[in-house]
Amino acid sequence: MTFWDDKQILLTGGAGFLGSYIVEHLRTRGVRNSQLYIPRSRDLDLRTWENCVKAVKGKDIVIHLAAKVGGIGFNQHYPGELFYDNAIMGIQLIEAARQEGVKKCVILGTVCAYPKFTPVPFSEDELWNGYPEGTNAPYGLAKKMLLVQSQAYRQQYGFNSIYLLPVNLYGPRDNFNPESSHVIPALIKKFVEAVREKKPSVDVWGTGSASREFLYVEDAARAIVLATERYNKSEPVNLGAGKEISIRDLVTIIKKQTGFTGEIRWDTSKPDGQPRRCLVTSMAEQEFGFVAQVPFEEGLKRTINWYVKKILMNNLSEKLLI
Repeated sequence: MTFWDDKQILLTGGAGFLGSYIVEHLRTRGVRNSQLYIPRSRDLDLRTWENCVKAVKGKDIVIHLAAKVGGIGFNQHYPGELFYDNAIMGIQLIEAARQEGVKKCVILGTVCAYPKFTPVPFSEDELWNGYPEGTNAPYGLAKKMLLVQSQAYRQQYGFNSIYLLPVNLYGPRDNFNPESSHVIPALIKKFVEAVREKKPSVDVWGTGSASREFLYVEDAARAIVLATERYNKSEPVNLGAGKEISIRDLVTIIKKQTGFTGEIRWDTSKPDGQPRRCLVTSMAEQEFGFVAQVPFEEGLKRTINWYVKKILMNNLSEKLLI
């Protein structure tokens, strides 16, 4: 017998970027398609209570990944939607899972929940010592309320709910839509297009001084599966690689890996976002044995190669249609 034997699993967001890797990782654990329920938002809108009740019916485990997310620009344009959609989905799903008697609920939070000036590296006990960075606050606070709910439900109902705090993820299959993508796919798209179109320069938001930590998506999927199997406490747990890189250095690496030889133009009228992000990751290792494995530059190379191949395949498809 293994942890996953005969368990019925709801994986919200399972058709998305991170979710697709979790599905693959679960299959290596012996999980069959018949055990997995992956609702699509177009078919089951989790902002509606009745749909949450339907989604958790007969489930043993809920892994809640579904979220409305985006980069700094997206956060600035849609703060109300980001707060409401993320809060209402999570709150209703957790309550429906409790009422249904789900054995375990795994909730994905966000590094955006940390205060703007958290001491670096961020440790889990600093989570409430200040207000989040302004551009991310509505999203970060909506997700943070799910931690409050998780802990309150464990205290009052004995409901086994855990809360994980991943840093920015990246990897193949990421969202490369410039309207809603995060920093790595946005930069890769800009530089690959600049090379293809022989542009003399690339414009990048901010000053380049901010730093970020990034976790390769396959590592993140492995971490979530391990936590589901082994972690059963109320304290939130960081998921990261434990290393930070400045946006300026990130741009330099992507420029080199994509073969761009032109000028970088920094648009300092645009915001940098939170000054620094880097996590203490020791709790994840201690509690469920997770340590990130994929080196950052190797992960970037895989992501760039995937994106370039995708563009080539799309171009070939368009030519065949013509």
